[in-house]
Amino acid sequence: MADVLEPKQLNTYFALMEAVSLLQHAVSQQLRAEGGLSYVQFELLARLSSSDGPLTMTELADGVVYSRSGLTHQAGLLEKAGLVTRGPSADDHRATVVGITEAGRELVAKVLPGHVDAVRRLLFAPLSTSDLDALGGIMARVRDHMRAEPPRSVATRRSPKGSGA
Repeated sequence: MADVLEPKQLNTYFALMEAVSLLQHAVSQQLRAEGGLSYVQFELLARLSSSDGPLTMTELADGVVYSRSGLTHQAGLLEKAGLVTRGPSADDHRATVVGITEAGRELVAKVLPGHVDAVRRLLFAPLSTSDLDALGGIMARVRDHMRAEPPRSVATRRSPKGSGA
């Protein structure tokens, strides 16, 4: 039957999804406890703190694989907290750029050690160097395959049926 996964595929899929869920849950708890941040907020702050300057909302949405509307909401929360700034792009008046503040950098520095510890303990501790090389290669290949499709931020929207559009 073509619409059923083979047993090895099914087992691998479930193992991957469970591992990702367990890791994300533990990391989310650590970020919330140590910094009052959601995982998405941490990801936005971490990307901004490692960039050479402000990023556009589209660059952030594509980088964190998050919807534009969800990102706008999260950026608004971070801006209210004084962790980021938002403003119009000097290069493209249609675009909004987001930059990290000193308070944002300080918060990333505060939560990063616990984040690194959780990732090392839960993800990397049971892996040998050859396991890490193999997993890294496999996941990069899978990610690149998935990224070959257009990012959500540029995907065309379908018009509702019967709308004539």
